[in-house]
Amino acid sequence: MILVSDNINTNSKAAFYEAFSPVTAYWLSQKFDMHYTPKHGSWLNIAETELSSLSIQCLGIGIG
Repeated sequence: MILVSDNINTNSKAAFYEAFSPVTAYWLSQKFDMHYTPKHGSWLNIAETELSSLSIQCLGIGIG
């Protein structure tokens, strides 16, 4: 499973070990493939994505 995340230092597989037991953390870390957004990503793209998500969740506007 692919997990897309920003480059905040808390968004890593090591965070699983802080939140879960070692067995569960290992299982989760093997299950996810981490992909990080570029450090220089456009704030406009981030804002557009957030507004799109809010439109879908709150207003029911979107595909389908």
